[in-house]
Amino acid sequence: MSTGKSPEEVGVSPGGRGPLALIAGPTASGKSDLAVRLALAHGNAVVINADSAQVYADLQVLSARPTEAEMRGVRHRLFGTWDGARACSAADWAAAARAEVAAAHRTGALPILVGGTGLYIRTLLDGIAPVPAIDPAIREEVRALPVAEAHAALAREDPQRAAVLAPADTTRVARALEVVRSTGHTLSHWQARRAGGIADRVTLAPVVLEADRAWLSRRCDRRFEIMAESGAREEVAALIARDLDPSLPVMRAIGVREIAAWLDGRVDREAAIAAGQLATRQYAKRQATWFRHQLPKSWKRVRAENIILVEQIETLFADNALT
Repeated sequence: MSTGKSPEEVGVSPGGRGPLALIAGPTASGKSDLAVRLALAHGNAVVINADSAQVYADLQVLSARPTEAEMRGVRHRLFGTWDGARACSAADWAAAARAEVAAAHRTGALPILVGGTGLYIRTLLDGIAPVPAIDPAIREEVRALPVAEAHAALAREDPQRAAVLAPADTTRVARALEVVRSTGHTLSHWQARRAGGIADRVTLAPVVLEADRAWLSRRCDRRFEIMAESGAREEVAALIARDLDPSLPVMRAIGVREIAAWLDGRVDREAAIAAGQLATRQYAKRQATWFRHQLPKSWKRVRAENIILVEQIETLFADNALT
C-alpha cells in the first residue's frame, strides 16, 4: 500500500466516495491489533473507535482500550473521549465518527473503523430513525408491563413488529410498544425514514472477525484476569467515588458491578473475576450472534484465530478503495 496520499489519490473528490476500512467482531477477537497493523501497512491512516465502552475516559482498563504502546504511533480517535457522567448514544457517537471520517478524507488519510458495537456501526452507515422523544408517562407505563402483556399489546398495535420479536425480548418489545403509543406510528415507519448515514458516501472495505467459541472464551477469561491485576479494581473504585447515576452506561459496563461487589466485600476476588469472565463470554456470544445475522452476508468474514498468521495484511482488504 502506498503512503502519504492526497485526497484525490485515495479516491475522494468533490461529491465522490472516500475509502473506509471497517473491522468488526466480538470482544477479545483481536480487532484493535488488526486495525493498527492495517494502519501501519497503509502508512497514512487513522483508527476510529466503534466500541461503546471504549468511548469513556473512565474505562481505560475494563474496556481494554489500547495503550500508547499498543497504538504504535498510529493516530486513534474517539477513544476515551466521553466523560462517564455523560451518556454517549449511538446518535452522539455517529455524529462524532462522521466528523472523524470526513477529517481523515480531507487529509488523504485512510479512516479505519474498529469496534464491536453493532448499533454504532449500523447507525453510522445507515443513519438513524428520526423517532420523536417518547412521552415519559407512556414510557413508564410500558416499562412497568410484564413482558408477556407488553408483547400481547404489541401484537394488537404493531402486529408486524410483534411477529419478528421474541415474546421474552423485554427491551425490544417495550421499545416498539412505547414508540407506537407515543408517536402514533410504528417503529418500522420511522426506520424507513433513516437519515444521516454515510454508506452512500464512502467506499467500504469491511472485515468481520469470527472465532471458535472455545478459543474466544479462553481469551476473554485471560483478559479479564489480567484486567483485575492491572488496575481494574482501582478504576472501579474511582468510578464509585464519583457517585454517578447507576443507570449510566459507564456504570453498567462489564466488570464494573462485578468488581464493585469485590470492593464492598460481597464477594471475594476469585468470585468477582469468575463473574466478570462469565459476563464477558456472554457478551462475546451476543456480539457474534448479532454480527452473524445483522450484517450483510456479502461482508468478508475472517477467522480471528488466523489473523496473527497473516503477514500481508492487504490481502484481507482486497478492495480498490484501499490501494
